[in-house]
Amino acid sequence: MKKRLSIPVIVIVIVAAFLGGMQVNTLISGDNIYDQLNKFKDVLSLTEKYYVDDVDTQKLTDAAINGMLSNLDPHSIYIPPDQLKRVTEDFRGKFEGIGIEFAIVNDTITVVQPIGGGPSALLGIMANDKIVKIDGKSAIGFSNDDVMKNLKGPKGTKVAVTIVRPGVTKPLDFVIIRDVIPLYSVDEATMLNDEVGYISVSRFSETTNTEMLSALQKLKEQGMRKLVLDLRFNPGGYLDQAVKMADLFLDGDTKTGKRMVVYTKGRRSEFDEQYYATTNSEFEKTPLVILISNATASASEIVSGAIQDWDRGLIVGETSFGKGLVQRQFDLEDHSAFRLTIARYYTPSGRLIQRSYAEGIAEYQREAFTRKETEGNNLTHKEESDSTRPKYHTADGRTIYGGGGITPDYIIKPDSLTDFTVDVSRKNLFYIFDAEYLDQHAQEIKKKYNDDFKTFNAEFTVDEPMLADFISYIKSKGVVYKEKEFERDKGFIQARLKAYIARNFWGNDGLYPIVLSVDNQLQKALSLFPEAEKIANLEKE
Repeated sequence: MKKRLSIPVIVIVIVAAFLGGMQVNTLISGDNIYDQLNKFKDVLSLTEKYYVDDVDTQKLTDAAINGMLSNLDPHSIYIPPDQLKRVTEDFRGKFEGIGIEFAIVNDTITVVQPIGGGPSALLGIMANDKIVKIDGKSAIGFSNDDVMKNLKGPKGTKVAVTIVRPGVTKPLDFVIIRDVIPLYSVDEATMLNDEVGYISVSRFSETTNTEMLSALQKLKEQGMRKLVLDLRFNPGGYLDQAVKMADLFLDGDTKTGKRMVVYTKGRRSEFDEQYYATTNSEFEKTPLVILISNATASASEIVSGAIQDWDRGLIVGETSFGKGLVQRQFDLEDHSAFRLTIARYYTPSGRLIQRSYAEGIAEYQREAFTRKETEGNNLTHKEESDSTRPKYHTADGRTIYGGGGITPDYIIKPDSLTDFTVDVSRKNLFYIFDAEYLDQHAQEIKKKYNDDFKTFNAEFTVDEPMLADFISYIKSKGVVYKEKEFERDKGFIQARLKAYIARNFWGNDGLYPIVLSVDNQLQKALSLFPEAEKIANLEKE
């Protein structure tokens, strides 16, 4: 019994010691923390001894930790050992493996694209290659987890793969030496026209600032004079990376030489922090529009809030998620971890980003995606004026509101798709159809356009015969064809099919320009640069 209880009890002691702030004898309402620990130990011990079935005490302890944290706030969470490694990889910006993005198409591992500079790309593995064997054994029918288990592995180890390539008669054998593979947080940096650059950032990882600087310099060399920064669906990440991103666009205050980006306040004073923009950047006068969505959260809201508070640029899209709680991660002995909220984020004007979660976690999650907002100009933030949210002011005196995420200066909702198109998309049939189309036409497209994306984008069309083939294909996959819904979404469908074909040859540099051409929020953002320049007092710059 002592062996069984040792790990759970250690875990609870660690958690409780932190919550008690090392003053374990004076917990809330005078309770003695040791009494609570003994209570839990008694329940766990008696359950293990008398329960009708065998008991997994580790599983019960995990459930107890989850239950305890869920009674605090929606963002204090427990991370089991099997999830912690994957979560850590995402935000450290790297993992070890062969370096491909893949999809399972007709039970076969299909390379969506090799990751640039990774071992697969260097060996010549290409988009739409089919991996049929791994280490001499069939890989047909593998699940996503099977693929990860077999292809990921420590740097320097080897894995043999057999590939079937469209247009090549015999299977190709490769021996890949695994390496450290970068996970990029800047998904795309491209020019939308002769003077407007576009950068999409998917999360804030350890490498985001380095990637961002590289992207900005690349676009500057291509003639960028204005920038759209896309933070839609960005869930956040490292605070320091958010501060550095904001610092790229905020100059120093004329009096102090530094300008606040965000500050935090906690119950304990050691968690009170202030973060400033202090560095000089050549992009501090670049006209800026930031796109946000109802899934934009945390670090993304810090950047958006700072830009809005200082009237540095224009915020366009939907009101952001409203996640303004600071977590600190504590690693535990069994290689699990928990993240505990230790403070709250506030924008420079004093706005609390965090929404209320008093109605419970389920309602808190649902509310962010069911808000009713009126589209249009919201520079005076009249959209929030009838709410009970506290009132604040930007640097130039515009009224803004706290306690509910970042509400845009222009509210623009994304175009809605019909249930028919959503069904096709969820089943990944756009990509799968294109993968099969490329099996037959990839060589023809490559020969005709000779790696020239601009010519491809101008000349290649998803014509009526191709659309008819697509309709027949989705019917064969069990989708009920709805002509009116198809016609309503026809432009989106054509763009999506064309974009996935382009990605096969040019990666994201081919995908994004086509997808963005039918993105109503992005297109509206392009028309708002005069307002962005006006609000930032850049008209005469």
